[in-house]
Formats: sequence, structure tokens, C-alpha cells
Amino acid sequence: MKCPHCLVSFHDAWEAVSIGSDTEGHWGIRRTACPECKRITVYLGHANVATGFGMKLGPEQVAKDFMVRPKAQARSPLPAAVHPIFAEDYKEACVTLADSAKASAALSRRCLQKLLRDHVGVKHSDLAKEIQEVLDSNKLPSDLANALDAVRVVGNFAAHPIKSTNTGEIIEVEPLEAEWQLDTLEALFDFYFVRTEELKKRRDAANAKLAEAGKPPMK
Repeated sequence: MKCPHCLVSFHDAWEAVSIGSDTEGHWGIRRTACPECKRITVYLGHANVATGFGMKLGPEQVAKDFMVRPKAQARSPLPAAVHPIFAEDYKEACVTLADSAKASAALSRRCLQKLLRDHVGVKHSDLAKEIQEVLDSNKLPSDLANALDAVRVVGNFAAHPIKSTNTGEIIEVEPLEAEWQLDTLEALFDFYFVRTEELKKRRDAANAKLAEAGKPPMK
């Protein structure tokens, strides 16, 4: 498994512990420790059978099984090149995801709109039209353009126009919508900040060599 704390893969060995029964059935926890970061991952489980939770239960017997430590799978840290005004909203959307996909999606939509307006320079409109303006510019690689366009498709903007006109509204979300928006933001950050920074460094290095040779700099 991949450790939800540090994202390092390891061979997991789980320990199951019963914590008791109530009118809904039997409850227990299962836990494992990452040998890399030494932190424990804990799942809370609810079984439909009132037997020892340590037994191997089939999928039809487990009513609930969700991670309680950490609250959610960690995401790769953002590169330092990403401007703080975008990174802060993104990080808050990540932290919120475990407790509320609706709140996380609202934060992601607001972050996306801020990125398109303040960094890309689209005309202020609703989010759907701002996304279309970026797509029409043909400046994004095809895979990233498809991912950005899917934000509208996955979010079903046509049926829920408030997601486009009031990006910060906390409303119902489609399955995987919040996660997809975070994935797309990560890809956009890489394109607009990381790649740009790397190209600038390469250009500066090339110009330094040209200057040593008495040649004019690259434009």
C-alpha cells in the first residue's frame, strides 16, 4: 500500500482490534504502521456481524470502513514556485476534502477561477466561459486542456450553473468531482509555474554562456 502520510509504498501488515457492539452492529479498528515515516494509519470499521472484528470479513459483511488517521490520503506537496495566493486555497481544499467534498470543491473552484483571472489573464466572466477562453487560446497541451474541460463535465455545470456563477457556493457535488478538481489544479500549477520556472533557468544559463562567447542573448 501507499502510506497516506508520506506517500511511500510499503508491504502492509494490519492489526485488527474490536472496540465493541451497539444497536447498529459490531465496531472495530484496523491499523498499520509505515516503516518509512513511522506513523500509524487507522481505519474505523462497522461490521454487520457481532463477532470478533479481527476475523476476515467479506465485503457483504462490512457496512462501513473509513480512514480516521490521517483523515485523508496525503497529496504531493506543491513546488515552491506556486504563488502563495493559489497554494493557500489549494491546501485548504485538500485538508477539507476528508470532512466535506462539497466544501473542498467550492474552494477548488474559487482557486481555479483566481488562477485563470489573476495569472492567466482571462476576461472576468463565469467560470465556464473563463475555462472556454483558456481552451480556445490553444496554449495548453491537449491532455491538460482535456483535464480542464472535464472540470465542467464532471461537475455537470450545465445542470448546476451556480457552480460557474458563484464558485464559492457550497452545494452538492458529483462523485469524484472534488478530487478531479484538485488533480487538475496540480497539473495547471505544474504547467504555469514549474515548467515556466525551469525554462527561465535554462534560458538564463544559455544566455550566460552566450555572453561569455560574446554572442547576443536569446530573445
